[in-house]
Amino acid sequence: MGNQVQVTDQLHDYMVAHGMPLDEIATELVAETQGLGRASVMLTTPDQAALLTTLTRLISARRAVEIGTFTGFSALAISRGLPADGRLICLDVDDEWTSIGRKYWERAGVADKIDLRIGDAHQSVTELDGEFDLAFVDADKDWYIQYFEAVLPLIRPNGLMLFDNTLAGGRVVGVHDEDPVDRKEFNAHIAKDARVDVVMLGIGDGLTLVRKK
Repeated sequence: MGNQVQVTDQLHDYMVAHGMPLDEIATELVAETQGLGRASVMLTTPDQAALLTTLTRLISARRAVEIGTFTGFSALAISRGLPADGRLICLDVDDEWTSIGRKYWERAGVADKIDLRIGDAHQSVTELDGEFDLAFVDADKDWYIQYFEAVLPLIRPNGLMLFDNTLAGGRVVGVHDEDPVDRKEFNAHIAKDARVDVVMLGIGDGLTLVRKK
């Protein structure tokens, strides 16, 4: 086995700088989101956004679903990877935060690809139909197992599901005052599921890629 490189902040900045760059629209969306204060911790990282766009293109996705849209940065990334006639369904409960994203989707020319559905995602996810190529889940973490089980039957073979924050700031290992039981249970649940292949990436707060067999 090769040596594991420790990704310092400086090295992380280097990796981001030498990957897919953020354009003016994405940069301004990030800046506006960061101005929200503590809520901005929910923002998808630039390297995750680049990966979302790349994976969407890589699997030639035409139909995708996102659960948890926040200010629309990840939706912008996914929609940019879709073809002109592609479609991204976004499920979120907050109209105020998602309204920020709408402005940038319009500016980026991808608004017509995005179907934003405001409401309780616990219910909205059960109303999805048809087949999807890709799903990105970044909503309430204690429902990850339920989201996985609801969406997996809709994903085509060789399609992808991606789950964010699966490392819980590193608290999935060791003893901590705030134990991320939800993430631990989810990680264990999918790791033993014979229907999928699973890869956990140390990007952002942990991004898990799930391929449907």
